[in-house]
Amino acid sequence: MGHFYFVRHGQTVWNVENKICGATDSPLTEHGRQQAAETGKNIVESGIKADEILYSPLSRAADTAKIISEMSGIPCREEPRLIEQNFGKWESTPRDGKEFKKAKESFACRYEGGESMLQLAQRIYNLLDEIKQESDHKTYILVAHNGISRMIQSYFTDMTNEEFASFGVKNCQVVRYDF
Repeated sequence: MGHFYFVRHGQTVWNVENKICGATDSPLTEHGRQQAAETGKNIVESGIKADEILYSPLSRAADTAKIISEMSGIPCREEPRLIEQNFGKWESTPRDGKEFKKAKESFACRYEGGESMLQLAQRIYNLLDEIKQESDHKTYILVAHNGISRMIQSYFTDMTNEEFASFGVKNCQVVRYDF
């Protein structure tokens, strides 16, 4: 069986401001751009081989992927299903807000205009099923968001709701997943 890699985008303005980005675009900081370049360098130096980088259409992930691609020589393309979850009315509010944490416990809730955890799971699990089918002959690097990282982790690991909510990947961290 094959494998793929996941990379969370570099640091953003709203990461620094402790705001929920969700499907709202928040640009990389200069530090985030440096993180992406360092990740691209580390991918080359560690001998990670991939056929293609797939990235979220949001600029923070797209810019991270393009920098990694430039550093590594791995071609990249946009994958719309990797867009971060839309948190509806919670977008731009504090990430550690008590009301938001409570709302996240309801996996079927759309956050008044957003996307539910169940909807997110459907699109990410479908994408991972496709990647799994190709994994014997093709290796990908997915560049996306922390919410996407949680859903990918749940595809591979049984998790309680609390474990799911607390799981996270650091900015520009590279994680390998084996099918």
